[in-house]
Amino acid sequence: MENKESLVIKTLEDPEMIRKSLKDPNVYLYYRGYEKYFICVVVKHLNGEGFIITTYITDRIKEGEEIWKK
Repeated sequence: MENKESLVIKTLEDPEMIRKSLKDPNVYLYYRGYEKYFICVVVKHLNGEGFIITTYITDRIKEGEEIWKK
């Protein structure tokens, strides 16, 4: 994700979809379209705070409970 920091910020500020992880109910996956793929920002929400675990580009959206969709 080198040189794509602005895309990560945009994904967090204006996601197209947010899903809750199947494995950890405190982990949310923020998705936003990017060319023919998606940017995914994985965030852990804990005690009213949140931090980014990882970010990546993917061609599919993972399974999990859909929390929000644009």
